[in-house]
Amino acid sequence: MFGYIFLQVSGAAADSLDVMAESAGQDGIVTRFFDLALKGGWIMIPILVLSLIAVFIFFDRYFAVKKAGKVDDTLLERVKDYISQGNIEAALSLARSQDNPTARMIQKGISRIGRPMTDVNSAIETVGNLEIAKLEKGLPVLASVAGGAPMIGFLGTVIGMIQAFYDMANAGSNIDVTLLSSGIYQAMVTTVAGLTVGIIAYFAYNILVANVEKVIFKMEAATSEFLDLLNEPAR
Repeated sequence: MFGYIFLQVSGAAADSLDVMAESAGQDGIVTRFFDLALKGGWIMIPILVLSLIAVFIFFDRYFAVKKAGKVDDTLLERVKDYISQGNIEAALSLARSQDNPTARMIQKGISRIGRPMTDVNSAIETVGNLEIAKLEKGLPVLASVAGGAPMIGFLGTVIGMIQAFYDMANAGSNIDVTLLSSGIYQAMVTTVAGLTVGIIAYFAYNILVANVEKVIFKMEAATSEFLDLLNEPAR
């Protein structure tokens, strides 16, 4: 009996999808998508919120990291020339004129010239850690969206199936497959929506992490070269 009912429900869901496909030429894509999303019920609201959060974090961090990675290739050479001439103020002004993490680290190092190298290195490292924390701002939230959206989608699936079987139980022997359509829609739509948001957020997170690592590499390389420059005047 249960197998027969399940086949009826599956057939109704397939028929509904066929009707949607046939009406593709009559309704707009946006309208059909909106109508389909409404079938997911209230569980679509948190999924929509998570998708908006993911989009905002990705574009905000993407452009911020891209900006942080733009470093003047002649910066260290010009700083070296100023330091070798004993013009520390000019070196500081040059570092301050550039708005990126590498320049701020060099600026902190220049301001510590004359102190032991351990103090200079410690000051640069502290600034570097703060800059990295700024670059990684929002990434944990994006990772949470990547993992949480599919789980919320599966929750909607469970709720939809419970609703479908609840309606089935109340219908008794007079089971009408159209009565179960709302639960079936919710079960399928929320799963697709949750997985879609989760997959996109996952790839967006990894793209940002890769870009941040590139910036960190540039910061470390510049720091190492700057510390080598500081030893040259003393020779």
